[in-house]
Amino acid sequence: MTRGSESDRQGKNATDHVLRRFEVWARNTPDAPALIAGAESLSYARLDARADRLARRLVASGLLPGGVVAVGTSRRVPLVVALLGVLRAGGVYAVVDAEHPHVGRRQLAAVEPCALLTDATGRAALDDGSGLTVLAIEEERASDAEQPDVPEPALAPVVHGPVAARVFTGAAEPRAVVLGQELLLAAYEGWAQVARLTPEDRHLIVAGTDVTEFATGWTRALCSGGGLVLPSKPPATPSDIAAVVEREHVTVLHAGPAVATGLPSPRREAAGAAEARGDSRPPLRTLRLIAVSGDRLYLDEQAALQKRLPPGTRVLNVYGIAETAGIGTWFEVPHLPGPLDAPEQVSLLGKAFPGCRAEVRDGEIHLAPPGGGEAIPTGDLGRGRTDGLLEFGGRTRHHIALPDGRTLDPYPVESAVRGHEGVGAVVVNGVDGKRGPRRLVAYVTPPAGGEALVPGAALPGTADLRVHLADRVPAEDIPRTVVRLRALPRNRAGQEDRSALPLPVLAPLPGPGAKAGKAGRGGSGDSSALPALAGCGTWVVTALAFALTDVLWPGSTEVDAVPAPWAFFFVVLYLFECLAFGVGTMFLLFGRRVMLRRRRQGRRLTTLAHLSVSYLLMAWWPQDNFYRLAAKDDWPQQAALVYAFNIPLMIAGAIVALYVSRRSDPFDLDFD
Repeated sequence: MTRGSESDRQGKNATDHVLRRFEVWARNTPDAPALIAGAESLSYARLDARADRLARRLVASGLLPGGVVAVGTSRRVPLVVALLGVLRAGGVYAVVDAEHPHVGRRQLAAVEPCALLTDATGRAALDDGSGLTVLAIEEERASDAEQPDVPEPALAPVVHGPVAARVFTGAAEPRAVVLGQELLLAAYEGWAQVARLTPEDRHLIVAGTDVTEFATGWTRALCSGGGLVLPSKPPATPSDIAAVVEREHVTVLHAGPAVATGLPSPRREAAGAAEARGDSRPPLRTLRLIAVSGDRLYLDEQAALQKRLPPGTRVLNVYGIAETAGIGTWFEVPHLPGPLDAPEQVSLLGKAFPGCRAEVRDGEIHLAPPGGGEAIPTGDLGRGRTDGLLEFGGRTRHHIALPDGRTLDPYPVESAVRGHEGVGAVVVNGVDGKRGPRRLVAYVTPPAGGEALVPGAALPGTADLRVHLADRVPAEDIPRTVVRLRALPRNRAGQEDRSALPLPVLAPLPGPGAKAGKAGRGGSGDSSALPALAGCGTWVVTALAFALTDVLWPGSTEVDAVPAPWAFFFVVLYLFECLAFGVGTMFLLFGRRVMLRRRRQGRRLTTLAHLSVSYLLMAWWPQDNFYRLAAKDDWPQQAALVYAFNIPLMIAGAIVALYVSRRSDPFDLDFD
């Protein structure tokens, strides 16, 4: 299957690249805001002037065309200046992580730059004394900001090579990907066409600066004449991001699924927080587009986000890889010809960006870079739908090798788990432990933006999840353990970080002093009040059975003709029969969940065993009363009683024997 989109290549020339697009706006709209960062904000003219000064220094330092310059600083305004300065000097930029030195140093080793462009803080974090040339990013002085921009003599012509940048994938081990000048420009143009970018737009990119989304995404603002919002302190939570959007009038937000789905609802907030601050306008009202990328976004999440935002706001699910500058396909809800069943189990990637091509070969998605080129395998699975849209199908690197020699694709299981109304995000992982080589563990989180009084209260436990999955997933693929989390760990690229998932810990058996909701191993539905309820119910049913015996079977409990002391023993027998009926009734009502929780057998066998145990306990009271009233030589009645009671008792005993002798799962651990 192939899906492609051709962009209009007319009017292009060999010297056209993203730097030229920025320079046009700097020349035509010099006073327009380019970088919006409070006191550090820069207009297009001032940003152009600072980038030019830095380019001159780089050329003077001996930078050759095509030389790789690593840029590492936690301050975003100097970082963007550095990117433009490196491009103007004819170099290739590579943004490294200065906030996490262990990551940044591995990135430096991956690109082997000719120089590191950083500030004092970045130098202390990244310079390991290996002899790498370190250059200081030029900081604008207060006196410079007060002076008008005076054009300097033109920089000597620089030969721009075919490469513009080297960006990093989201893998645990940094891998640098080369991006050409044409590819970077084509990626911008595809974005501009899909997002309908305008000079009035203000962009906020949530991802870290070394992530492809930022390392290439800055072009979407500065090549279209818009403003790039750079908070002095990166917003850490959805609420922080909403505050930045409100304060800086952001119109285009680039964020990961966890951030986007966690944004506060403008419609719900308007009546509360907005009224409290004396403002009737809802938050996020300035947004016209949210681009969600970095990881899977399910259709129900996208539709819910779309519904919560102001009318007219677009929500795009964007799929791409570093090799294609972060673009490939895009989907928004209006693409669907009609509603889908089970939207919580579907992630739609949509159709290709202009200039891109998406193919599915042997179940794996391949993306051709914007502007043309060979399709690149992504390592992700997908399928082409009859409605012309591409559907995500999981990642091959997440496949789990099981002890029985099988390889499990967890994505279908995860999608089925999301069918539980209490689950938001889920990851199914294989965990090695002391009790076996590998067991399947489901990590679940509550839905984003949930309104439950207790966050995560509706999350299923192990027994509940097994019941939910019984008819949806093969028995051998059902997770044996559930770990309930507030949120899934994610890396700086916004992807689920499966390597950072907590290892399960064996839950202690409930003791007499266990608190409600903590001792139960079955998750939601367990309660410390349940044993007390079952105990009271047993005595109530026992008393009723004893009182109703002579009503239902008059004379069946008469012991006047029985000599002492045997009459006493028969009365005790009648009491035990009523008590067994009471216990059996309570077990019929509450025992199944205990059996599912304790032994992890199949659902059908557990149900049969549950009914069998209940029958073995409850049958004695009616059976014995019928037998006492039946004549010994009434063979039709005797035969009826044998077939009605004794044979079912034998069958029930055989079922219980099968249940208790069948091997329970050795990896039966529950971590609520």
